[in-house]
Amino acid sequence: MKPFAYVRATSLQAAADAYAAHPGSRYLGGGTNLVDLMKLGVETPGALIDVSRLPLDEIRELPDGGLRVGATVRNSDLAADPVVRTRYPLLSRALLSGASGQLRNVATTGGNLLQRTRCGYFQDLSKPCNKREPGSGCGARDGLHRDHAVLGHSEHCIATHPSDMAVALAALDAEVELYGAAGTTRRVPAAEFHRLPADRPEQDTVIRAGEIITAVILPAAAPGALSLYRKARERASYAFALASVAAVLDLDPGDGRVRRVALAFGGLAHRPWRATTAEARLTGAVPHPDAVREAVDAELAQARSLRDNAYKIPLARNLACDAIAELAGTHPGSPATHPGSPATP
Repeated sequence: MKPFAYVRATSLQAAADAYAAHPGSRYLGGGTNLVDLMKLGVETPGALIDVSRLPLDEIRELPDGGLRVGATVRNSDLAADPVVRTRYPLLSRALLSGASGQLRNVATTGGNLLQRTRCGYFQDLSKPCNKREPGSGCGARDGLHRDHAVLGHSEHCIATHPSDMAVALAALDAEVELYGAAGTTRRVPAAEFHRLPADRPEQDTVIRAGEIITAVILPAAAPGALSLYRKARERASYAFALASVAAVLDLDPGDGRVRRVALAFGGLAHRPWRATTAEARLTGAVPHPDAVREAVDAELAQARSLRDNAYKIPLARNLACDAIAELAGTHPGSPATHPGSPATP
């Protein structure tokens, strides 16, 4: 076991100061991912700075109709919150599709965003991994990569981001609030918080050294907008997504055309993939199944599969087309969810 220091932060500034005083330190929330990586020897922090007792566990409505979710709000509490279930059922369903009940009871909002890839090569110290050890190579490219990325990957890394919640936040146009060492705060769009690997795959996010996630800000839900989250996985529960889709659809009640659509994919890239090409093609159109398929195909034309993961492209296409058809009322499936129609717990 590698020794490390432990600091219990009493304020945000105290946490930032402790980070500066302990090179190689990590912030500790629920620890559901960090502690596992420490056991494997992947993460070797010189100090753990415990921020779990800071007053960041509140879900608060904002004057503009949005919602502020503190960084230490537990995933179970966020999924069960009546306002979230009513206004953002997409987010509730995404949270409930991830991990087990026991883990959701411990995992935090900030920690969920900062969890690292589950790529087996990243977690195995005997294998090369540019994300864990820059310059060592990517063992997955010529190895086992059935679950790996088809969008936005590089020769240096083909890992995917595991969070379900982050995919929902990307589709909801949420923002991540960050507290810096100098006492300053800034907000980053959730869809831009995680990075594509390029030649620096070890950098998962745009977070700066010492910054602390303090909250996630959800904009006001559009009246009448429909939303859902759908996930394909190898078993019914406790499994990461092979592909997932978060969709928000707002139709003009007069002519049925798309006033606004948001579409994000999970399980396909190093970060939640906001499908801006598909969104642009669908905006202003009637969401006929053929038009939807054309729009989604235009988005997935960017995909570059590897030897064993080409199945992800049609899987993602079918998930997206099926989700939009359900939201548009052109699918015989179960009713879409919308503000006023709570997510099923």
